[in-house]
Amino acid sequence: MTAIEHAPEPAWYTTFFGEDYLRVHEAYLFPERTERELAGMLALLRAAGAPEDAALLDLACGQGRHAIPLAALGYRVTGLDLSPALLRRARAAARASRVAVRWVRGDMRRIPFTGEFDAAINIFNTFGYLESEAEDLAVLVAVAGALKPGGVFLLETVSRDALLRHFVPAAVDRLADGALVLQEQAFDLQTSRLTARMTLIEPDGARREYTQSIRIYTPTELRRLHEAAGLRVEGVYGGLDGSPLTLDSPRLVVLARRAG
Repeated sequence: MTAIEHAPEPAWYTTFFGEDYLRVHEAYLFPERTERELAGMLALLRAAGAPEDAALLDLACGQGRHAIPLAALGYRVTGLDLSPALLRRARAAARASRVAVRWVRGDMRRIPFTGEFDAAINIFNTFGYLESEAEDLAVLVAVAGALKPGGVFLLETVSRDALLRHFVPAAVDRLADGALVLQEQAFDLQTSRLTARMTLIEPDGARREYTQSIRIYTPTELRRLHEAAGLRVEGVYGGLDGSPLTLDSPRLVVLARRAG
């Protein structure tokens, strides 16, 4: 008897980022947070020599939370993301703001540009989604290839040390429309992967579940990966405000430059 072959399950990141993601996460992404992130990001990029009209790649741009205000400031912004739902929202928001952004649907490992950008950014926990360290390295190689020689790359993600020191295995929140969001997470110390399950419970009792799995890197590991990709690390910080990295810094920021 021939075994029945089953199609492989799609990678979690190909289905996670839809309307439910926007509905849940936008409740936490207040305008004040975005403004603080932009101010810090701009200070770091300008200190690194990025011109104020830089050609800038927002990698995993999502709904355009950073790409649109950067374009409004005069940057020539390209936003790349894999999610059709997030890109639809980004396009609509850019039209409403009357700013021009080049939106591209694509995979982070295969950035379709070579030597085009003065700077690239990857913000809000979007590094480490892929299945292996080799795949994550492929992202950094693609970033280096998309930058001009001397171009800068700014990566912001969660700090592994603070995550473990202040680990919260479960939390429940209520959205403004009455829906409940149950967040459960576990961390594998051997693989350094954070697995999180989000359950959305509608007011009528309907439930939908989503799972994500993210590799959380240490600063040492990120430095090694950047350098293997041809990106020289010039700064490591505890936030986009440029603060020192400590054991309690919730965020980890790496500023690197393409050689050349």
